[in-house]
Amino acid sequence: MAKRTPSIDTKNLTAVQLMELDSCTRCGECVKWCPTYAASGQKPGLAPRDKILRWKQYMNKSYGIKAKLFGPEEIPLSELEEFKDDVHGCTTCGICGTVCESGINTVELWEAMRANLVKKGIGPYGKQNMFPKLIGQYHNPYMKDQKDRLAWVPKDVKIENKADIVYFTGCTAGYNQLSLAFATSRVLNKLGIPFAMLGEEEWCCGSALIRTGQAHINDVPREIAKHNVEAIQKKGAKKVVFACAGCFRAAKVDWPRLLGKELPFEVIHITEFLAGLIKQDKIKWVKPINKTITYHDPCHLGRHVGVYDAPRYVLSHIPGVKFVEMDRVKEFQRCCGAGGGVKAGIPDLALGVAESRVKDALATDSDILSSACPFCKRNLSDGRDSLKVDLVVEDVIELVAEALGLSTEVPKAA
Repeated sequence: MAKRTPSIDTKNLTAVQLMELDSCTRCGECVKWCPTYAASGQKPGLAPRDKILRWKQYMNKSYGIKAKLFGPEEIPLSELEEFKDDVHGCTTCGICGTVCESGINTVELWEAMRANLVKKGIGPYGKQNMFPKLIGQYHNPYMKDQKDRLAWVPKDVKIENKADIVYFTGCTAGYNQLSLAFATSRVLNKLGIPFAMLGEEEWCCGSALIRTGQAHINDVPREIAKHNVEAIQKKGAKKVVFACAGCFRAAKVDWPRLLGKELPFEVIHITEFLAGLIKQDKIKWVKPINKTITYHDPCHLGRHVGVYDAPRYVLSHIPGVKFVEMDRVKEFQRCCGAGGGVKAGIPDLALGVAESRVKDALATDSDILSSACPFCKRNLSDGRDSLKVDLVVEDVIELVAEALGLSTEVPKAA
Protein backbone atom coordinates (compact mmCIF):
# COMPACT_ATOMS: atom_id res chain seq x y z
CA MET A 1 0.00 0.00 0.00
CA ALA A 2 1.45 3.35 -1.04
CA LYS A 3 2.29 5.80 1.69
CA ARG A 4 0.17 8.93 1.93
CA THR A 5 1.63 12.11 0.45
CA PRO A 6 2.56 14.63 3.19
CA SER A 7 -0.09 17.31 3.71
CA ILE A 8 2.62 20.00 3.69
CA ASP A 9 6.06 20.28 2.16
CA THR A 10 9.21 22.34 2.72
CA LYS A 11 8.93 24.63 -0.30
CA ASN A 12 10.09 28.20 0.39
CA LEU A 13 11.52 27.18 3.79
CA THR A 14 15.30 27.29 4.02
CA ALA A 15 17.37 24.86 6.08
CA VAL A 16 17.96 27.64 8.61
CA GLN A 17 14.22 28.28 8.91
CA LEU A 18 13.53 24.59 9.48
CA MET A 19 16.06 24.67 12.29
CA GLU A 20 14.47 27.83 13.67
CA LEU A 21 11.29 25.85 14.24
CA ASP A 22 13.25 23.74 16.75
CA SER A 23 15.04 26.71 18.31
CA CYS A 24 11.88 28.30 19.76
CA THR A 25 11.99 27.84 23.55
CA ARG A 26 8.34 28.91 23.99
CA CYS A 27 9.46 31.51 26.50
CA GLY A 28 6.49 33.69 25.55
CA GLU A 29 8.38 36.97 25.20
CA CYS A 30 7.00 37.45 21.68
CA VAL A 31 3.45 37.03 22.99
CA LYS A 32 3.87 40.05 25.28
CA TRP A 33 4.81 42.31 22.37
CA CYS A 34 2.70 41.10 19.42
CA PRO A 35 0.32 43.93 18.33
CA THR A 36 -2.21 41.77 16.48
CA TYR A 37 -2.40 39.25 19.32
CA ALA A 38 -3.20 42.09 21.73
CA ALA A 39 -5.70 43.77 19.38
CA SER A 40 -7.49 40.48 18.72
CA GLY A 41 -8.35 40.04 22.39
CA GLN A 42 -5.46 37.59 22.76
CA LYS A 43 -6.60 35.03 20.20
CA PRO A 44 -4.21 32.10 20.83
CA GLY A 45 -3.66 31.32 17.14
CA LEU A 46 -2.12 34.75 16.51
CA ALA A 47 0.61 34.39 19.12
CA PRO A 48 3.97 34.04 17.32
CA ARG A 49 5.21 31.10 19.41
CA ASP A 50 1.95 29.22 18.78
CA LYS A 51 2.33 29.58 15.02
CA ILE A 52 5.87 28.23 15.22
CA LEU A 53 4.75 25.30 17.38
CA ARG A 54 1.90 24.40 15.05
CA TRP A 55 4.10 24.48 11.96
CA LYS A 56 6.68 22.37 13.78
CA GLN A 57 3.95 19.85 14.59
CA TYR A 58 2.89 19.79 10.94
CA MET A 59 6.47 19.08 9.93
CA ASN A 60 6.74 16.26 12.45
CA LYS A 61 3.48 14.73 11.25
CA SER A 62 4.72 14.88 7.68
CA TYR A 63 8.44 14.10 8.01
CA GLY A 64 9.16 12.93 11.57
CA ILE A 65 10.32 9.46 12.60
CA LYS A 66 6.76 8.16 12.93
CA ALA A 67 5.96 9.50 9.47
CA LYS A 68 9.06 7.76 8.07
CA LEU A 69 8.01 4.44 9.58
CA PHE A 70 4.24 4.47 9.10
CA GLY A 71 3.63 7.21 6.60
CA PRO A 72 2.74 10.87 7.07
CA GLU A 73 -0.25 11.75 9.20
CA GLU A 74 -2.96 13.60 7.34
CA ILE A 75 -3.51 17.20 8.40
CA PRO A 76 -7.15 18.19 7.78
CA LEU A 77 -7.59 20.96 5.23
CA SER A 78 -9.76 22.83 7.72
CA GLU A 79 -6.83 22.92 10.14
CA LEU A 80 -4.48 24.24 7.47
CA GLU A 81 -7.07 26.86 6.49
CA GLU A 82 -7.27 28.00 10.12
CA PHE A 83 -3.50 28.19 10.28
CA LYS A 84 -3.51 30.21 7.07
CA ASP A 85 -5.88 32.70 8.66
CA ASP A 86 -3.64 33.02 11.69
CA VAL A 87 -0.37 33.36 9.80
CA HIS A 88 -1.96 36.10 7.66
CA GLY A 89 -3.30 37.82 10.78
CA CYS A 90 0.15 39.30 11.22
CA THR A 91 1.48 42.65 10.02
CA THR A 92 5.00 41.18 9.62
CA CYS A 93 6.11 44.07 11.80
CA GLY A 94 9.01 42.03 13.20
CA ILE A 95 8.72 42.87 16.90
CA CYS A 96 8.57 39.16 17.73
CA GLY A 97 11.96 38.72 16.06
CA THR A 98 13.37 41.73 17.90
CA VAL A 99 12.53 40.28 21.32
CA CYS A 100 13.09 36.61 20.41
CA GLU A 101 15.53 35.00 22.86
CA SER A 102 16.56 32.52 20.16
CA GLY A 103 17.14 35.14 17.48
CA ILE A 104 14.57 33.75 15.05
CA ASN A 105 14.10 35.87 11.93
CA THR A 106 10.34 35.80 12.21
CA VAL A 107 9.51 38.19 9.34
CA GLU A 108 11.24 35.90 6.86
CA LEU A 109 9.67 32.85 8.53
CA TRP A 110 6.10 34.16 8.32
CA GLU A 111 6.55 35.16 4.68
CA ALA A 112 8.01 31.72 3.88
CA MET A 113 5.05 29.99 5.57
CA ARG A 114 2.61 32.16 3.64
CA ALA A 115 4.31 31.41 0.33
CA ASN A 116 4.39 27.70 1.15
CA LEU A 117 0.65 27.61 1.79
CA VAL A 118 -0.23 29.79 -1.20
CA LYS A 119 1.67 27.38 -3.46
CA LYS A 120 -0.58 24.62 -2.15
CA GLY A 121 -3.68 26.65 -2.92
CA ILE A 122 -4.24 27.58 0.74
CA GLY A 123 -4.36 31.35 0.95
CA PRO A 124 -3.72 34.17 0.85
CA TYR A 125 -6.36 35.82 3.01
CA GLY A 126 -9.59 37.16 1.51
CA LYS A 127 -9.23 39.72 -1.24
CA GLN A 128 -5.43 39.63 -0.99
CA ASN A 129 -5.63 37.01 -3.77
CA MET A 130 -6.53 39.81 -6.18
CA PHE A 131 -3.12 41.47 -5.83
CA PRO A 132 -1.31 39.44 -8.55
CA LYS A 133 -4.05 40.06 -11.12
CA LEU A 134 -4.45 43.75 -10.30
CA ILE A 135 -0.74 44.53 -10.15
CA GLY A 136 0.04 42.32 -13.13
CA GLN A 137 -2.67 43.92 -15.28
CA TYR A 138 -2.80 47.50 -14.04
CA HIS A 139 0.72 47.78 -12.54
CA ASN A 140 -0.89 49.16 -9.38
CA PRO A 141 -3.29 47.63 -6.81
CA TYR A 142 -5.94 50.35 -7.19
CA MET A 143 -7.02 49.62 -10.80
CA LYS A 144 -5.92 53.11 -11.81
CA ASP A 145 -4.86 54.12 -15.30
CA GLN A 146 -1.07 54.24 -15.68
CA LYS A 147 -1.54 57.35 -17.81
CA ASP A 148 -2.61 59.12 -14.62
CA ARG A 149 0.64 58.43 -12.76
CA LEU A 150 1.57 62.11 -13.09
CA ALA A 151 -1.94 63.54 -13.30
CA TRP A 152 -1.51 64.98 -9.82
CA VAL A 153 1.54 67.12 -10.69
CA PRO A 154 0.66 70.82 -10.25
CA LYS A 155 1.93 73.48 -12.67
CA ASP A 156 4.38 74.88 -10.13
CA VAL A 157 6.32 71.60 -9.83
CA LYS A 158 9.26 71.21 -12.19
CA ILE A 159 10.26 67.68 -13.20
CA GLU A 160 13.35 66.94 -15.30
CA ASN A 161 13.33 64.46 -18.16
CA LYS A 162 16.59 63.01 -16.85
CA ALA A 163 18.43 63.65 -13.59
CA ASP A 164 20.83 62.16 -11.07
CA ILE A 165 17.89 61.82 -8.68
CA VAL A 166 14.60 60.04 -9.35
CA TYR A 167 11.62 60.45 -7.05
CA PHE A 168 9.75 57.13 -6.89
CA THR A 169 6.28 58.21 -5.84
CA GLY A 170 4.60 54.88 -5.12
CA CYS A 171 1.01 53.88 -5.91
CA THR A 172 -0.53 55.12 -2.68
CA ALA A 173 0.96 58.62 -2.69
CA GLY A 174 0.57 58.98 -6.46
CA TYR A 175 -3.08 58.01 -6.55
CA ASN A 176 -4.66 58.21 -3.09
CA GLN A 177 -2.58 60.40 -0.75
CA LEU A 178 -1.64 63.26 -3.03
CA SER A 179 -0.56 65.55 -0.19
CA LEU A 180 2.56 63.38 0.24
CA ALA A 181 3.39 63.64 -3.45
CA PHE A 182 2.81 67.40 -3.44
CA ALA A 183 4.96 67.82 -0.34
CA THR A 184 7.87 65.72 -1.61
CA SER A 185 8.01 67.26 -5.09
CA ARG A 186 7.63 70.83 -3.85
CA VAL A 187 10.26 70.36 -1.16
CA LEU A 188 12.75 69.04 -3.70
CA ASN A 189 12.02 72.02 -5.98
CA LYS A 190 12.30 74.47 -3.08
CA LEU A 191 15.69 73.07 -2.14
CA GLY A 192 16.94 73.32 -5.73
CA ILE A 193 17.23 69.57 -6.20
CA PRO A 194 16.70 68.58 -9.86
CA PHE A 195 14.76 65.32 -10.05
CA ALA A 196 13.06 63.10 -12.60
CA MET A 197 10.04 60.82 -12.24
CA LEU A 198 9.08 57.64 -14.07
CA GLY A 199 5.49 58.58 -14.86
CA GLU A 200 3.73 55.79 -16.77
CA GLU A 201 6.89 53.70 -16.47
CA GLU A 202 6.58 53.55 -12.67
CA TRP A 203 5.07 50.21 -11.68
CA CYS A 204 3.99 49.05 -8.24
CA CYS A 205 7.00 48.13 -6.10
CA GLY A 206 5.57 44.63 -5.48
CA SER A 207 5.64 44.82 -1.69
CA ALA A 208 2.03 43.71 -1.25
CA LEU A 209 2.66 40.54 -3.26
CA ILE A 210 5.81 39.60 -1.37
CA ARG A 211 4.41 40.31 2.09
CA THR A 212 1.32 38.14 1.41
CA GLY A 213 3.24 35.12 0.12
CA GLN A 214 2.52 35.68 -3.56
CA ALA A 215 5.99 36.52 -4.85
CA HIS A 216 6.02 33.47 -7.10
CA ILE A 217 2.68 33.94 -8.87
CA ASN A 218 3.23 34.48 -12.61
CA ASP A 219 6.67 35.87 -11.74
CA VAL A 220 4.99 39.29 -11.33
CA PRO A 221 7.27 40.67 -8.54
CA ARG A 222 10.46 39.85 -10.44
CA GLU A 223 9.02 41.37 -13.62
CA ILE A 224 8.09 44.48 -11.63
CA ALA A 225 11.55 44.80 -10.10
CA LYS A 226 13.26 44.33 -13.48
CA HIS A 227 11.02 46.89 -15.17
CA ASN A 228 11.40 49.54 -12.47
CA VAL A 229 15.18 49.17 -12.28
CA GLU A 230 15.50 49.50 -16.07
CA ALA A 231 13.14 52.49 -16.14
CA ILE A 232 15.16 54.20 -13.40
CA GLN A 233 18.40 53.54 -15.27
CA LYS A 234 16.95 55.14 -18.42
CA LYS A 235 16.42 58.32 -16.41
CA GLY A 236 20.13 58.40 -15.65
CA ALA A 237 19.57 58.14 -11.90
CA LYS A 238 22.39 57.72 -9.43
CA LYS A 239 20.04 57.97 -6.47
CA VAL A 240 16.36 57.11 -6.00
CA VAL A 241 14.38 58.89 -3.28
CA PHE A 242 11.36 57.25 -1.64
CA ALA A 243 8.79 58.83 0.67
CA CYS A 244 6.94 55.52 1.08
CA ALA A 245 8.51 53.14 3.60
CA GLY A 246 6.99 50.10 1.88
CA CYS A 247 8.38 51.02 -1.54
CA PHE A 248 11.73 51.84 0.04
CA ARG A 249 11.91 48.47 1.76
CA ALA A 250 10.95 46.68 -1.45
CA ALA A 251 13.63 48.48 -3.47
CA LYS A 252 16.35 48.11 -0.85
CA VAL A 253 15.72 44.50 0.20
CA ASP A 254 13.36 42.73 -2.20
CA TRP A 255 14.45 43.96 -5.63
CA PRO A 256 18.08 42.82 -5.26
CA ARG A 257 16.85 39.40 -4.07
CA LEU A 258 14.42 39.03 -6.94
CA LEU A 259 17.00 40.07 -9.52
CA GLY A 260 19.94 38.28 -7.91
CA LYS A 261 22.21 41.31 -8.03
CA GLU A 262 22.87 44.68 -6.43
CA LEU A 263 21.01 47.69 -7.76
CA PRO A 264 22.99 50.02 -10.07
CA PHE A 265 21.93 53.09 -8.05
CA GLU A 266 21.53 54.16 -4.44
CA VAL A 267 18.12 53.99 -2.78
CA ILE A 268 17.37 56.38 0.07
CA HIS A 269 14.35 57.42 2.12
CA ILE A 270 13.38 61.07 1.93
CA THR A 271 14.03 61.55 5.66
CA GLU A 272 17.61 60.31 5.23
CA PHE A 273 18.04 62.64 2.27
CA LEU A 274 16.70 65.63 4.21
CA ALA A 275 18.74 64.83 7.32
CA GLY A 276 21.87 64.93 5.18
CA LEU A 277 20.93 68.35 3.79
CA ILE A 278 20.22 69.71 7.28
CA LYS A 279 23.64 68.56 8.46
CA GLN A 280 25.17 70.43 5.53
CA ASP A 281 23.15 73.54 6.47
CA LYS A 282 21.39 73.47 3.09
CA ILE A 283 17.86 73.92 4.40
CA LYS A 284 16.64 77.40 5.32
CA TRP A 285 13.39 77.17 7.23
CA VAL A 286 10.69 79.73 6.48
CA LYS A 287 8.32 79.40 9.42
CA PRO A 288 8.19 77.61 12.78
CA ILE A 289 5.77 74.85 13.73
CA ASN A 290 5.00 75.59 17.34
CA LYS A 291 3.60 72.18 18.19
CA THR A 292 4.46 69.15 20.28
CA ILE A 293 5.19 66.28 17.92
CA THR A 294 5.78 62.58 18.51
CA TYR A 295 7.01 60.11 15.91
CA HIS A 296 5.85 56.61 14.96
CA ASP A 297 8.47 54.34 13.35
CA PRO A 298 7.12 52.57 10.25
CA CYS A 299 8.05 48.89 10.48
CA HIS A 300 9.38 48.83 6.91
CA LEU A 301 11.59 51.85 7.56
CA GLY A 302 12.66 50.93 11.08
CA ARG A 303 12.89 47.27 12.02
CA HIS A 304 13.05 46.01 8.41
CA VAL A 305 15.78 48.39 7.22
CA GLY A 306 17.17 50.11 10.32
CA VAL A 307 16.36 53.79 9.65
CA TYR A 308 15.47 55.24 13.04
CA ASP A 309 17.44 58.43 13.57
CA ALA A 310 16.92 60.36 10.32
CA PRO A 311 13.19 61.13 10.79
CA ARG A 312 13.80 62.21 14.39
CA TYR A 313 16.71 64.38 13.31
CA VAL A 314 14.53 66.13 10.73
CA LEU A 315 11.61 66.71 13.10
CA SER A 316 13.80 67.96 15.93
CA HIS A 317 15.44 70.52 13.60
CA ILE A 318 12.18 72.09 12.43
CA PRO A 319 11.98 75.42 14.27
CA GLY A 320 9.36 75.61 17.01
CA VAL A 321 8.89 71.84 17.28
CA LYS A 322 8.92 70.24 20.71
CA PHE A 323 9.78 66.63 19.96
CA VAL A 324 8.72 63.93 22.43
CA GLU A 325 8.92 60.15 22.32
CA MET A 326 6.27 57.55 23.03
CA ASP A 327 7.03 54.69 25.40
CA ARG A 328 7.52 52.13 22.61
CA VAL A 329 9.87 53.46 19.93
CA LYS A 330 12.54 52.40 17.46
CA GLU A 331 13.13 48.63 17.46
CA PHE A 332 10.51 48.17 20.20
CA GLN A 333 7.85 50.32 18.50
CA ARG A 334 4.23 49.18 18.27
CA CYS A 335 3.13 48.60 14.66
CA CYS A 336 0.43 50.85 13.17
CA GLY A 337 -1.48 47.73 12.07
CA ALA A 338 -1.55 48.26 8.30
CA GLY A 339 1.32 46.06 7.12
CA GLY A 340 1.54 42.48 5.91
CA GLY A 341 -1.73 42.75 4.01
CA VAL A 342 -3.72 43.11 7.24
CA LYS A 343 -5.24 46.47 6.26
CA ALA A 344 -6.56 44.97 3.04
CA GLY A 345 -7.46 41.55 4.40
CA ILE A 346 -8.52 42.07 8.02
CA PRO A 347 -9.36 45.79 8.39
CA ASP A 348 -10.99 45.41 11.81
CA LEU A 349 -7.80 43.91 13.21
CA ALA A 350 -5.73 46.67 11.60
CA LEU A 351 -8.00 49.25 13.20
CA GLY A 352 -7.61 47.69 16.64
CA VAL A 353 -3.81 47.90 16.40
CA ALA A 354 -4.02 51.51 15.18
CA GLU A 355 -6.18 52.50 18.14
CA SER A 356 -3.54 51.14 20.53
CA ARG A 357 -0.83 53.14 18.80
CA VAL A 358 -2.90 56.32 18.84
CA LYS A 359 -3.37 55.85 22.59
CA ASP A 360 0.43 55.65 22.91
CA ALA A 361 0.63 59.04 21.19
CA LEU A 362 -2.11 60.58 23.30
CA ALA A 363 -0.18 59.65 26.43
CA THR A 364 2.58 62.08 25.34
CA ASP A 365 0.15 65.05 25.12
CA SER A 366 1.34 65.65 21.57
CA ASP A 367 -0.49 67.84 19.09
CA ILE A 368 0.77 65.88 16.10
CA LEU A 369 1.47 62.19 15.52
CA SER A 370 3.94 61.96 12.67
CA SER A 371 5.29 59.09 10.64
CA ALA A 372 7.11 58.49 7.35
CA CYS A 373 4.85 56.08 5.48
CA PRO A 374 1.52 56.62 3.69
CA PHE A 375 0.10 53.36 5.07
CA CYS A 376 0.96 54.36 8.64
CA LYS A 377 -0.64 57.75 8.06
CA ARG A 378 -3.82 56.18 6.70
CA ASN A 379 -4.24 53.56 9.42
CA LEU A 380 -3.26 55.82 12.30
CA SER A 381 -5.75 58.39 10.98
CA ASP A 382 -8.41 55.68 10.95
CA GLY A 383 -7.50 54.78 14.54
CA ARG A 384 -7.75 58.40 15.60
CA ASP A 385 -11.14 58.79 13.91
CA SER A 386 -12.41 55.60 15.53
CA LEU A 387 -11.40 56.88 18.97
CA LYS A 388 -12.83 60.34 18.15
CA VAL A 389 -9.83 62.16 19.61
CA ASP A 390 -8.20 65.48 18.76
CA LEU A 391 -4.87 64.54 17.22
CA VAL A 392 -3.32 65.57 13.91
CA VAL A 393 -1.71 62.74 11.94
CA GLU A 394 0.83 64.06 9.45
CA ASP A 395 3.79 62.69 7.54
CA VAL A 396 7.28 64.06 8.21
CA ILE A 397 7.56 65.33 4.63
CA GLU A 398 4.31 67.27 5.01
CA LEU A 399 5.66 68.98 8.12
CA VAL A 400 8.88 69.81 6.30
CA ALA A 401 6.87 71.34 3.48
CA GLU A 402 4.88 73.43 5.95
CA ALA A 403 8.06 74.68 7.64
CA LEU A 404 9.40 75.67 4.21
CA GLY A 405 6.26 77.68 3.53
CA LEU A 406 4.90 75.23 0.96
CA SER A 407 1.37 73.99 0.42
CA THR A 408 0.39 70.32 0.30
CA GLU A 409 -3.17 71.10 -0.77
CA VAL A 410 -4.55 70.10 -4.17
CA PRO A 411 -4.28 73.22 -6.38
CA LYS A 412 -7.62 74.45 -7.71
CA ALA A 413 -6.20 74.66 -11.20
CA ALA A 414 -4.94 71.06 -11.11
